[in-house]
Parts: sequence; structure tokens; C-alpha cells
Amino acid sequence: MAGRAPLRATAAGIIIAILAVVVLAADQFAKYLALTHLPLETPVHVLGDFLILYLIKNAGAAFSLGTGVTWIFTIALSLVAIGIVWLAATRVRSRAWAIILGLLLGGVLGNLTDRLFRAPGFPVGHVVDFISTPWMMPAIYNVADMFIVTMMIGVAILVLIGLRLDGTRERRATTSGDTRTGGSAVSVSDAAEESAAADGSPTSVEGFGDDRDPLFPAADPDAGAPRDATATRSAGDESPSRG
Repeated sequence: MAGRAPLRATAAGIIIAILAVVVLAADQFAKYLALTHLPLETPVHVLGDFLILYLIKNAGAAFSLGTGVTWIFTIALSLVAIGIVWLAATRVRSRAWAIILGLLLGGVLGNLTDRLFRAPGFPVGHVVDFISTPWMMPAIYNVADMFIVTMMIGVAILVLIGLRLDGTRERRATTSGDTRTGGSAVSVSDAAEESAAADGSPTSVEGFGDDRDPLFPAADPDAGAPRDATATRSAGDESPSRG
């Protein structure tokens, strides 16, 4: 499958903005329903202990941590939102990154909206949590939290597979002899043979010529022959030729 062309900056921004608005709307609507129909801090078993609706107003983070420093979470959420918007405007050209960052931004904005506009007031509002799945985790969470956690996992996956924000992939060398352009390993001997073939010179055969191993030189042609035969051959070589 051929690679798809990278997104334009405008297209990436539109994707991120639409997904963020959808997630933000879904989160706030779910919280509205929870506040309207659920009793405060009273468990409602929907599917036994598999799914329990338990409405609370959380001043802190997960597991109600940091309830006395709510403003820190407001600043943190704001910085994350600003960072995603900046990436959308300047760096993101990948569809996968645009989708994940758009859903992540929606989750961040969902909880940031609670911090800014819910009681007891700006910027220390309490986040509305109402979903409990004790078989999976003891925390109580909301729709925004679901998107934040899953999309952070998605970000980690994209980083691990080497997909950059602009849609290109990181090249990883598989062997030390890989070339930087084609990625195929080329040995020194192969390159020498190709060069010799291009020049018209004969290529060496393994075990002979310049390619022989210096530890095992070519055998002496007289090795193992009888002494008389060797002497006769030498004498014959030295005698003048007869015309």
C-alpha cells in the first residue's frame, strides 16, 4: 500500500479541532446527565460490580490526590492544551497523530472546563466523576479521563513505531553494513567484484588468485612427487631446446 500524502496544516488543524469539540461535548453532556439523574456519593449498580455509577465532585487528581492544590491541575491542563494546539498549528501533518491529539485535546478540555467554570469557582472547580469499574481500577473517572488515558497510550505507540508528527517514519539500521539510502547490506567483496566486472577485468574465484586465503597458500606442484622425477623435470627444463 502506497504511503499517503501528508496533511496540510489547515487539514490537520481541522481534524484536531473537530475531534476535540466532539469529545468535549460528549464529556460535558455525560456530566450533565450524571448531575441530573444520579444521587451524590451513592452507588448505582448498572451491571453488578462490573459497572457502577458513583457521582462525586473531585477537587484533586486521580484517586482524589492533591485536593488542596486544585489550581496546579488547572495550570497543568492548560499547558497540555496549549501544547497540543501549538503542535497542531506548526508540526502535525500525520493523520494518525491528528486523530490521537484531537481526542486527547478533547479529554483535556473536558476536565479543564470543570476546573474553570464549576463550583467552587475559577480556577479551582471540582471535576465531575461518576464511572466506577472496581474490577479494573479503584478510581472513579469520567468520559474525559477515558480519552486522556487511552490517547496517551496511543501517543506511546506512535512513538514506539517511529511515526513522526509530519508523517514520516524513523529509519532503523538492521545490520552494520546497511547503506543509508537503500537499506541493503553490501559486502566489500561484492563491491570489488562489481567494480572488476565494470572494468572488464576477470573476477577472482574463491580459493584462487587474489581471493585465496593467505593462511592457506597455493600448493607446490612438486609436493609429493618422487625425487628422481623432480630432478628429471628440472634437468629437462634447463636443457636447451633442439631445433
